[in-house]
Amino acid sequence: MNQVSVNQRDSAENGDQHPVLSDEQLRDRLAQVRAEVAKAVVGQDAAVTSVIIGLLVRGHVLLEGVPGVAKTLLVRAISASLSLDTARVQFTPDLMPGDVTGSLVYDSTTGDFAFREGPVFTNLMLADEINRTPPKTQASLLEAMEERQVSVDGVGRRLPDPFLVAATQNPVEYEGTYPLPEAQLDRFLLKVNLALPARHEEVEVIRRHASGFNPSDLAAAGVQPVAAAEDIIAARQAVGRVSVAPEVVGYIVDIARATREAPSFQLGVSPRGATALMNASKAWAWLSGRDFVTPDDVKALTLPALRHRVALTPEAAMDGVSADDVLHGLLAAVPVPR
Repeated sequence: MNQVSVNQRDSAENGDQHPVLSDEQLRDRLAQVRAEVAKAVVGQDAAVTSVIIGLLVRGHVLLEGVPGVAKTLLVRAISASLSLDTARVQFTPDLMPGDVTGSLVYDSTTGDFAFREGPVFTNLMLADEINRTPPKTQASLLEAMEERQVSVDGVGRRLPDPFLVAATQNPVEYEGTYPLPEAQLDRFLLKVNLALPARHEEVEVIRRHASGFNPSDLAAAGVQPVAAAEDIIAARQAVGRVSVAPEVVGYIVDIARATREAPSFQLGVSPRGATALMNASKAWAWLSGRDFVTPDDVKALTLPALRHRVALTPEAAMDGVSADDVLHGLLAAVPVPR
């Protein structure tokens, strides 16, 4: 029996549906999620932490990497380690908006139209290869991601809580793809680049497969749920109590404003991006065991929180400069509060 089930059984015997956990207990449960994912995915700890941060601050995560770096497996493993409803949608060129959000269906027994929920009505939605579907279908997720609801025939329908979209895309294959527009990219709290594994990690991947590991059978790998929706919501409330000093707020704003003045960027970070950086920094500070944000927390989250919210000038792109290169330079130049 897994840890979540044991706790739920004990609380039921005590007449308490959802026992109150301390911040340390909540952090321990979320640390267990990383341990469970590690049973199926080698490395990629930053990506796992990013999804956890997204759940804690009601954000969404974009995972980008070449084929074969376990993007989909990682999200499936996170899903298996959480007692949350999940859904996977393979985004294809013929996918329609109603296939994601749901649609009105005629009921011949009543003679009326009834709403049939789409896969977006879940806690954790895996949008696999999101850039393979046309803009119209991509846009169907905008309202869901921003407002946590879906409007069909003028009626708004709330999505479950928690709700997170974990989307994957391939950065090197452009034929048959539709790059996400800036408005959609801005809805993602974090963008994580999944790199190819180091040699020792790749050796471990191959060793596991040689020993019979089956990516489609996570239960056989021992991955089990160790945290539930109540834990996410309680941890979210704890993150909300993390303080941000005025000097740190000013530091975040200075970083955002520096992106708007950088010669290599034709598009800088909006106030929404600065807010996302602050929220992600609060979650990281809490996960690190603190109730206040430090400049180091901000630095740690600057690249994943901002890299997808900026656009290089054509000249910078031709020179082989990346958004991460420019952001590193800005972090070195913007004064750090003492």
